[in-house]
Amino acid sequence: MSNLGETTSFCATFQRPRPRPAQRRAPRADNAAYGRTPPGRALGLGTIALALLGAVLQVGCALESGSSGSPSAVARADRPLSSFFVAPAVPVHRVGRADFHGELHSAEVGDIADWAVDSADHGALPFVIVDKREAQLFVFDAQGGLLGATPVLLGLAHGDDSVPSIGERLLVDIRPEERTTPAGRFLAEPGRNLDGEDIVWVDYDAAVSMHRVRATKPAERRLQRLASATPADNRISYGCINLPASFYDEVLRPVFAGARAIVYVLPETGSAQAWFGSYDVDARAGPFAEAAPAGIDAPARH
Repeated sequence: MSNLGETTSFCATFQRPRPRPAQRRAPRADNAAYGRTPPGRALGLGTIALALLGAVLQVGCALESGSSGSPSAVARADRPLSSFFVAPAVPVHRVGRADFHGELHSAEVGDIADWAVDSADHGALPFVIVDKREAQLFVFDAQGGLLGATPVLLGLAHGDDSVPSIGERLLVDIRPEERTTPAGRFLAEPGRNLDGEDIVWVDYDAAVSMHRVRATKPAERRLQRLASATPADNRISYGCINLPASFYDEVLRPVFAGARAIVYVLPETGSAQAWFGSYDVDARAGPFAEAAPAGIDAPARH
């Protein structure tokens, strides 16, 4: 309202001729509810000013919500609060980890153990990890808790693959360079060899098993090799994994009492991540991570 003339003109548009007494009608009951002026009653300047102010504010809000002036832009200004978008809560990934109970281990063993628990790759079964580079074996329960760790003896030859059909050959026919302990993920199960001794089959087709160390040939010094402080002399077998007898009886055998377990034999010529298709648990978890609450009878190589 820039001048009085404009105000007077505007007021005139809101005034109606006062009806004659005989023509006067009672105002509608909903006039008050809709803010309407009963017929014959002129609008005051204060009422007109408030009406103009409300109209200006409404147009301003519509323009601010969308400068295009489109119907959708204007509609957004009148949208009820309950219809506004609310971002969903960020999901928290509960990280599964193995519990080594303070036992020393290589970084690769830790990575595979954590991955097995976090991804449930072990299928809710107990699992075993064989670290060929360090000649160490770790036994875990189904929840990823360490049950025990021990040095082991492994195949004489370095390598991660078995020669085809090697499980069908006699020991005397296996050349030194063929005496490998194959890497891989195996569903192991208890069994017996031809001598009736209880063993745990790792790779039945390749005749690779876990069994008690046998000191039948003193020249091989298998017991001394197990007791040495370095893994450098722990390569002596035809491919089987030799364990101390006490560890086999007290830790490994109870795990396989009428049941199966997963055995991860880590490679020594490549990375375990590439071999098993595993992932880094810490990297996958991200910044919102939260710690989770962690027989067959057949001949065997020795």
